Amino acid sequence: MTTTLPTTPPKGKLYLVPAPLDFGCDTQAPLQDALPLGTLQVAAGITHWICENAKSARAYLKRIDAVVPLAAPLQSQQIDELPREVHKKGDHAGQFDARPMLGAALQGHDVGLLSEAGMPAVADPGSSVARAAHALGIEVVPLTGPVSLLLALAASGLNGQNFAFVGYLPTDSDARTQRIRELESIALRTGQTQLFIETPYRNAALLQALMQTLQHNTRLAVARGLTLAGASIRSDTVKAWRSAPPPPEERLPAVFAIGR
Repeated sequence: MTTTLPTTPPKGKLYLVPAPLDFGCDTQAPLQDALPLGTLQVAAGITHWICENAKSARAYLKRIDAVVPLAAPLQSQQIDELPREVHKKGDHAGQFDARPMLGAALQGHDVGLLSEAGMPAVADPGSSVARAAHALGIEVVPLTGPVSLLLALAASGLNGQNFAFVGYLPTDSDARTQRIRELESIALRTGQTQLFIETPYRNAALLQALMQTLQHNTRLAVARGLTLAGASIRSDTVKAWRSAPPPPEERLPAVFAIGR
């Protein structure tokens, strides 16, 4: 008599699913303008998700469904949120163990990782999930879509061979000024472009601080609303920025870069 042993189902994959850069904006462009059809087709076939916010994840899935029908109704999608401490403190330091969140992948289901805008785990939470997938032997597959940092860097005219993303600058004015001077020193000494972002409603204050603090020959680039209808990219010396300051702008997501 032959005994048949139970077989372990093949593991699913972890897909890093980019989202359009219009999160929180008043107008939204068609998904096909920012994301290739292949990405939308893969996303439409996923029924298990890890995200920052379940409400915005469902809103994004609803937009996908209008282009490519979802494999399962929206109400039956399994959507798990990353813990709030991961949002506040970041998950790149290895202190959060995301392996329990990947149980569906171990059971053979593909899992999608989703952030609010752009590529998850880049300037957004999610690195702990990708790290956990590698630890569990789950294949990690990044899908094609917008990554605002690289789009801004490419359009800035600054050094794209040596650059660093430094996240958010301090909100305290004195600490922010000190940090700006530190980053400028690195950029001018090494040629390394320094990229950073800010919450849209603080963009104007950050730009004003940059124009006041940076040396006049330092180059400053600001890319607003990338991939959106109202996108704007300006790259110039600080002296030129001071002589022709920009008009008031909408509160669009922006990437700032300084270099030489």
